[in-house]
Amino acid sequence: MTWAAALVLPVFIALTGLALEQGFQASARSAREERLLGQLYLLMAAADSDADGLTIPRDLAEARFSLPGSGLYAQVSDAGGEPVWRSPSALGQDVPFDATLTPGVRRFREGRGADGDAYLVAGYGVTWSIGPVPRGYTFSVAEDLTAYREELARFRVSLFGWLGAMSLLLLVALLLALRWGLAPLRRVAEEVAAVESGQQERLGGDYPLELRALTGNLNALLAQGAAREARLSNALADLAHSLKTPLAIMRGALGEAETAERGQILAETRPGTTADTLAEQVRRMDAIVAYQLERARGRPAAVLAPPIPLAPAVERILAALTKLHADRAVAAELDLEPGLAFRGAEGDLLEVIGNLLDNAFKWCRTRVRVRARREGGLLVLTVEDDGPGIPAELAAGLATRGARADLGTPGHGIGLAVVREICQAYGGDLTIDKSPLGGALVQARLGV
Repeated sequence: MTWAAALVLPVFIALTGLALEQGFQASARSAREERLLGQLYLLMAAADSDADGLTIPRDLAEARFSLPGSGLYAQVSDAGGEPVWRSPSALGQDVPFDATLTPGVRRFREGRGADGDAYLVAGYGVTWSIGPVPRGYTFSVAEDLTAYREELARFRVSLFGWLGAMSLLLLVALLLALRWGLAPLRRVAEEVAAVESGQQERLGGDYPLELRALTGNLNALLAQGAAREARLSNALADLAHSLKTPLAIMRGALGEAETAERGQILAETRPGTTADTLAEQVRRMDAIVAYQLERARGRPAAVLAPPIPLAPAVERILAALTKLHADRAVAAELDLEPGLAFRGAEGDLLEVIGNLLDNAFKWCRTRVRVRARREGGLLVLTVEDDGPGIPAELAAGLATRGARADLGTPGHGIGLAVVREICQAYGGDLTIDKSPLGGALVQARLGV
């Protein structure tokens, strides 16, 4: 609005100045024409006739006619255009007088002399009775336009000087009015920023009528969002808390079975049996419960946590999924850059790896490939499979909560959304593409 005013106001002022200048110029020219016409009438009134023709007295009422180079000049011409009288002021001047005008014709025009000077010329054709024979004469009066143009120039400088000062004052007044009028909007912006930073929970203040609908709707939206967030946080906390009791019972039952059957069954049990697998999964579920409880409390990404080696986490989840899908004989390929570590919460890393590998095992035919590299300040984890893949038109929307590529396959459609949220919390992102293996290629970037 400020720039628009700064651009429009000078144009408006310039057009106003042009209109005033044109009006002043027309008024000044009309006044000069009226004065010249009056000088013509005075000259005709002073003229007389005798036997030799028309005579003009030496001393006229207008003194400038008698002063050489005064700027006001007069001439009387006969019907043939020959001067019969010229004012002393025109001595040595090349003035473009009207020489022959038809009796009764009056004319105003602008002409130039041989030296280039401009003149406003008034001419009047008359018929003068001298004795029994009327004679035709042309009375012509001319005025130098130098004074007229100097007057216009002075008026132009004064006009645009005042208009320029007025435009500056108007612009300052407009800016002050805009600042005063838009102050409530700035206050809204400041309060929204305070809400975003957590300094306040809603918009306050007494706003003008035009903004009350906006601020009221924003407060309603903030209240609705806070209520929804509280419900989701409570639901997640309740779910995680409700899982703790069954997990404790399972852990106790496994401990009792291990104690009771130590002499007979567990003596023959090799590492990696079902009991070991169940124990490992119980530990993992317990870790997930603790992780989700922390997320429900709004814990930020632990970017200052000690580094967590990547390879053991990937291998542990791969081992569990291989046992889960033992009937399919999935071949898993690992290509991990040595020494890679993730500086963050272990639960975040396991959530990303677990969701990506679970999807790959679910959709693959026989092959899954896991690669990890460090690129700049990011840990890039790539998981591929040789399954049916994900169509390009669906890939962009699969990372939203509830989105699923195949509704006939079990799942809730939140795994990739959770992975993307974790990646974004660590300054990265999630992309989905087609794999050279023929299936999907999902790449997670995490800040390290």
